[in-house]
Amino acid sequence: MGICGLGTGGSSFAAESPAVASANDTATLVTDRDAVGPDQKLRVGLRLQLKPGWHTYWVNPGDAGDTPTLDVTAQGNATGKTSTIHWPMPVRLSEGGLMSYAYVGDVLLPADLALKGTGPTTLRAHAEWLVCAEVCIPESGDFTLNLPAAEGAAPAGAQAGLFQAVDAKMPIPSPFKAKVSADGLLTLEGKGLSSAAVSDAWFLPAEGGVIDQVASQPFKVKDGLLSLQLKFLKTAHRDQPLKGLVVLKDEAGQESPIEISASQTVGAVSAVPNTSSSPVSADAIPTGAGWIRVLAFAFVGGLILNLMPCVFPVLAMKALSLARMGGVGRSVHLQSAFFYTLGVTGAFAALGVVMIGLRIAGSAAGWGFQFQSAGFVVGVCWLLFGMALNLLGVFEISAGRLAQLHPHGAGHAGDMLTGLLAVIVATPCTAPFMGVAIAGALGGPPLMGLLVFLSMGLGLAAPYVLVASVPGLASRMPKPGAWMGVLKQALAFPLLATCVWLLWVATIERGTNFVVVAGGGLVLLGFAAWIYGIGQHRAMREGGRGTVLFCRVVAVLCMVVCGGVLFRSLAEPVSAASTVVASADSHIQPFSDKALADLRAEGKPAFVDMTASWCITCMVNERVALDVASVRQAFSERHVAYLKGDWTNRDAGISAYLKDHGRDGVPLYVYYPPKHGTEVVLPQILTPGMVLDIIGH
Repeated sequence: MGICGLGTGGSSFAAESPAVASANDTATLVTDRDAVGPDQKLRVGLRLQLKPGWHTYWVNPGDAGDTPTLDVTAQGNATGKTSTIHWPMPVRLSEGGLMSYAYVGDVLLPADLALKGTGPTTLRAHAEWLVCAEVCIPESGDFTLNLPAAEGAAPAGAQAGLFQAVDAKMPIPSPFKAKVSADGLLTLEGKGLSSAAVSDAWFLPAEGGVIDQVASQPFKVKDGLLSLQLKFLKTAHRDQPLKGLVVLKDEAGQESPIEISASQTVGAVSAVPNTSSSPVSADAIPTGAGWIRVLAFAFVGGLILNLMPCVFPVLAMKALSLARMGGVGRSVHLQSAFFYTLGVTGAFAALGVVMIGLRIAGSAAGWGFQFQSAGFVVGVCWLLFGMALNLLGVFEISAGRLAQLHPHGAGHAGDMLTGLLAVIVATPCTAPFMGVAIAGALGGPPLMGLLVFLSMGLGLAAPYVLVASVPGLASRMPKPGAWMGVLKQALAFPLLATCVWLLWVATIERGTNFVVVAGGGLVLLGFAAWIYGIGQHRAMREGGRGTVLFCRVVAVLCMVVCGGVLFRSLAEPVSAASTVVASADSHIQPFSDKALADLRAEGKPAFVDMTASWCITCMVNERVALDVASVRQAFSERHVAYLKGDWTNRDAGISAYLKDHGRDGVPLYVYYPPKHGTEVVLPQILTPGMVLDIIGH
């Protein structure tokens, strides 16, 4: 039977409240200071002095038990409130086929209390805990502790030693990279892990229902790599990082707890160090069936990219190409589809080689990384602008040498160029299934990674190949006619709209002054295209070689000037104005590891939004699902902190966070429930209802 006591004390001021006592233990509320200073942070704690043979529980009690709770409120001149316990390392108690994570002896469960104001205050606390021996007894207590005002900052009090002692048992953030495979192999990688430094190790899960807590955890350590073989429960939800403590024990018997969040890998993890020079030697390496799954995800992800807004302008141009071939033989359609696919897969292969090479070299390159370069962004902008001018008839490409390669338009070179361009403009978008595929590509052997990128390319090209291969579909294409000229000019405007967006991205990356370089380049390129077109028309009418040569030389000089000015501008330091703040909205904070850790320590809910200005999927999600009245109101009502990480420019902290969650690009959305609930990773395509359902749980 439980007890409920009330500490009433009469005496005066002390750093420990009157006790709530039972036959099994004695409970008090203690503080690290005997008085409070102005706006001072106070450490409070529930002290349980347990009789021999009795124990209470950790945040994860294990296979049986209950988690203690503590709610403290400061009332008076200085006010504050806390309910977040900082959990010291527990001991493992195994009995009757059950595992418990518990505390024995003199126990302190500390919490931080931030006080606002100056003057004496009264702490009122309510705590509930479970004590067990052969039987378990739920207990609770109400405590009152009066603290006077200090002159200035209050010095350490009589009970400060209790807090210093418990600090030695507090887990520290892991300095090692943690991974866990689908078969339960947990690995830590980093300096200092060796058989000389670690004689034993074990894992304590932060929540129950994940692993078999009684099962043995075979342990190996060698050359900077430590592994623990865990046994996942069949009912465990393994789509989230594995969180908890890894306790490292040295030869002297000293135990050091470290707090980990192990990201899930695509396949199995090697339990012994790999001698390869690749920095991802301990990462996930899928096996046979795992690779088939990854390749399938890559193909489906590439297929879905066709529905993303990034690719619309190029697909519209490809539709025009199909219309031009209306009425021609099936072989012409198949040839066009083949060379378009060749352009797409070649571009994906090149992108894969660069990304895998950068990863091997130690860089944190992820999907869409090239858009973090303002030079690349402006280059694509100028290219699309030139294509738009071509569609508007300012100058012609198909009338030149490309037309001689094939009797229909720009020929196979044009098909390959369209495929290449489709990949370039597709990278700011992320489709479902692509996250797993790219993680597998960058975590496995280079050859298999290259096959994953080729599979994505085949998925992107598949709809066009289907149209070209099925006679019934190709025959339904409209016949060429005067309407094609109007359609051709209309298709220039999606390209021009894309140019405006790319200018905005470049301005964010390099500062507002950079728009002069990018915009001035557009004007100069427009002049080059115009004078080149004049030369083309003069050649067709009069055949004057001198005029044509002059126009071409001027056009080339304009492009050279553009390239030179861009190169020189990129060599200059980035303007301070280009730093992107999270938002003018008060409910959005810039992401940082410290900000997230502080919120988690206080048990507050948080929503992490990893985005980039060049990420179209991110922008659509923000407009459609995040920056809407219902979602903003729900965040406010539930006091959800909104942390926004901007990956427009390279950021090592954000890259590490993405990697910890098995992602190699944005968007990434993670919700952290209140009171240390398990984090939830949201899909890459959001709806308001989806967000409301997650934060409403």
